[in-house]
This record gives sequence, C-alpha cells and structure tokens, in this order.
Amino acid sequence: MVVMGTRSMVAVSDAESQAVALLRGVGQRVTRPRVAVLSQVIAAGTDHVSADEVLERVDADDADVHRATVYRTLEGLTAAGVLCHVHLDRGLTAYHLSDATQSDGVQHLHAQCASCGRVVDLPPQVLGDSATRIQKATGFRLDPGHVALSGLCRDCASH
Repeated sequence: MVVMGTRSMVAVSDAESQAVALLRGVGQRVTRPRVAVLSQVIAAGTDHVSADEVLERVDADDADVHRATVYRTLEGLTAAGVLCHVHLDRGLTAYHLSDATQSDGVQHLHAQCASCGRVVDLPPQVLGDSATRIQKATGFRLDPGHVALSGLCRDCASH
C-alpha cells in the first residue's frame, strides 16, 4: 500500500511533544505506548498509516511495545477522538489525526487509487448534498468519511 500526503514528516521529538499535549488535552493518561503510537501518526503528517505501519515504526523506536498494545492504543485513541480511521481497499484500515485536532476541525473525505493504492484527502463538501439526498430517499445515514471512495488518481488515470 502506498499512502501519500501533502505535509512533510514532522520531527519525532516535536511529534512526541504534540502527542503528550493531545493526550492531556483529551484527558487520556500519558503512557509510553500511547506516546509512541501517537507520535508515529503525527510524524506521518497527512499520510494515512496502517496499523502495521504504525507497529513497524514503533518497533523501530521501542521494541518493548507489544503488537496487541499498538492495536489497542489505535482503537482507544480513535474512540477518544484523537485519531480517525478510514477503511481502504482489501480490508486495510488507515489512521490519521482527527480533523478535530486540526485548526478547522472539519472532517475530510478520502479517495484511494485502485491502481497504485494512493490515498488522497478530499474536501468535506466534495459530495455536496449527496448524503442529505440519500437520507431523504432511503432513510440511510451515510458516513462518507469512514470509507474511501475508489477510482484512479491523476497519475494512474493519465497512463
């Protein structure tokens, strides 16, 4: 899976400081595994990282953090609203900082290239009033930020 963002990597020490501040800001205990996991997501910038990628990055920095702890921490931080996850092709789940932790707080959407796997952030208004129209027509409440739309990225579409 190739995931790309627009922001560059954040220095790990800065990421650790940001992780501690975010954990305290949402009333979470500041533990070594939580800081390790959250630091890796922060360091990824706008890249969407899978649980396995977070695990690899944490393991490279702190081999004492167990695999199950990384998965539980990702779930806990998602439940606390610090992280968001999006379901991608082939059953993969990718994580990124919650938009609520960002300056504008507006939840963005995702698209994934069916050819190269690239994940692209989309502005929340890209679907217009589609969710409202779907709900009016069927009663179904759409959660468009939870899964990635599928298609071809600009590079793959041009080949």
